[in-house]
Amino acid sequence: MAPTAPDEPRGDRARQRAAQDRIGVSTVAVLCLHTSPLHQPGSGDGGGLNVYVRELTAALAHHGVSCEVFTRRTERSQPETVDVEPGVRVTHIDAGGPSLAKDDLPAVVGVFADRVGEHLMRRPVDAIHAHYWLSGMAGHELKHRLDIPLAVTFHTLGRVKTSTGDREPNHRGEAEQQVIDCADAVFTSGDAEAALLGSLYEIPPERVHVLTPGVDRAMFAPGQRHAARAAIGLPPGPVLLFVGRLQPLKGAELAVATLAATRASTPAGSDAQLVIVGGPSGPEGHATLTRLRSMADELGLAGCVRFVDPLPHHLLSTYYRAADVCLVPSRSESFGLVALEAAACGTPVVASDVGGLRDNVAEGRTGFLVAGRDSDAFARRVSDILSDPLLGLRLGDAGSRRAERFSWLASAAAARDALDAAARHELVACA
Repeated sequence: MAPTAPDEPRGDRARQRAAQDRIGVSTVAVLCLHTSPLHQPGSGDGGGLNVYVRELTAALAHHGVSCEVFTRRTERSQPETVDVEPGVRVTHIDAGGPSLAKDDLPAVVGVFADRVGEHLMRRPVDAIHAHYWLSGMAGHELKHRLDIPLAVTFHTLGRVKTSTGDREPNHRGEAEQQVIDCADAVFTSGDAEAALLGSLYEIPPERVHVLTPGVDRAMFAPGQRHAARAAIGLPPGPVLLFVGRLQPLKGAELAVATLAATRASTPAGSDAQLVIVGGPSGPEGHATLTRLRSMADELGLAGCVRFVDPLPHHLLSTYYRAADVCLVPSRSESFGLVALEAAACGTPVVASDVGGLRDNVAEGRTGFLVAGRDSDAFARRVSDILSDPLLGLRLGDAGSRRAERFSWLASAAAARDALDAAARHELVACA
């Protein structure tokens, strides 16, 4: 059972909650223990979660909600605090050695929570928003110490990953359930993730809030394909694109197999090439990269697969615009920002029929969803697009127009409203 808060501060917090009833939540502690919004997406543990935290906190700041992001120090040279922009600060917390492996992070959750708690006693906040299950565990402890609302975004769910073949420790699902049992709000990226959450974990539906990620339309918008290809030095021929961390979950090997099947199945794809943007991630990351290179050699694709190191987020738009098709062959995906960003740039998406991709990709209108892990099935959809340029244009145009519905400012407004509601009500008690 989580520790209770000391008796003495409860009167102050009651007055603080009364003030929140009048003005709403104005300060939020954002917990991001295992990765930082300052880290490069596409390598290590950095991915869509980094982008999500960075963009959502910036949008919350625009709505007048100041955010302090607490993350674990991973390099000794990192300063204690980084002011990202007005209303957004990142604070590095010492919890375990800088090079601690991700699998060892559960052991330092308590230390992380203690040290964040010390900061929050000096600089009180109105609510906590924890990202990923490790941060959720820390947030659970801090909620009880500080007597403030806890919201959680899991991004991935252990029981979902286990069901699709990924190895996850048993204690992860148990920890997620404990956090869910006490969270005042659980944010999901779409209806599909909300349904999975409800089916695999016990949670009252009124505490589940759909908080759809956004896309920066100033950065991700259609452009001239030939100009984009020239800018990154691509040779002639159709381009398939994979963007993501190189780990089994993301399915880069299926993307290589899809390229081989596409080149063999249709004249329009006989000279197709694949661009893979991303770096090794997790304990199997470097082995995944080795397998990808070996696979390309064995399939006679060594000259047709181009590996690109992780890129700053704003540079990805050129790669999206250069592609005929963006492949998102993940085994599971809570939302899939890559699919949304590609669509915003006018590029059709062929994605796995899983999780949040079902909300993100409009089947037959902005791209195609493929059930199962069969490369021939993926290749058939890719071939449909390459063989019919007008279809590709229609899908790309519809995807770009649909992406206009996804705004980080709207996401932040929804998050603020949910946090305001949680602060006005009696906090959820642990089961």
